[in-house]
Amino acid sequence: MNTTPTFRTGLGTSDADSITLLGRSLPDEMLGEVTFGELAFWLVAKRPPTNDERVMFEAVLVALADHGFTPTAIAARLTYLSAPDSIQGAVAAGILGGGSRFLGVTEDSAGFLATTIAGIETLPTDEAGWDDVARTVVANTRAADRFVPGLGHPVHKVTDPRTPKFMQLARDHNSFGPHLSLFAAIGRVHPESLGRTLPLNGAGVCGAVLADLGFSPAIVR
Repeated sequence: MNTTPTFRTGLGTSDADSITLLGRSLPDEMLGEVTFGELAFWLVAKRPPTNDERVMFEAVLVALADHGFTPTAIAARLTYLSAPDSIQGAVAAGILGGGSRFLGVTEDSAGFLATTIAGIETLPTDEAGWDDVARTVVANTRAADRFVPGLGHPVHKVTDPRTPKFMQLARDHNSFGPHLSLFAAIGRVHPESLGRTLPLNGAGVCGAVLADLGFSPAIVR
């Protein structure tokens, strides 16, 4: 009788001669075959991405790699200055400072779009239909004295250069879904309610992309 303790896991396990991750041999089926972005997607979605999904997911990771001169980046920099022997502590300090003001826009945008779409009985099939939905949600959000997440940027006052690139990538890779459709419509119609034109920012468009990839808004931050 085998009395060796065992445990079940949906991620991975190992023994003296093998390492298994997501049901596959790590050295034989994944090393050199799977990119880090593919693996990150796989671990969260519990399935490998299609090539189109991989391109969009990895584009999000690249787009958010530089987060600018923000409190989270400053916290990491100052912690590293204090403890250069603990770079992991500096990284952790930056991550712990990630909240609703910085880093949270991606989550907020995904949630805002997903909630709006969940309340639509029949999704629009053209830009005019999405524009009507966007007019209503922007007007209602303003009437409630709340912000529309994903609008505005402290540096890019006219256009965030990441946004049009993501829109084109999504079209090229069959990933332009309802969340991006609504986000683009918000960009077109919001001046009617707000009385000024703001750019659709990169963090917001990343939230729309991840939502269209099927990720829950609760994990995209």
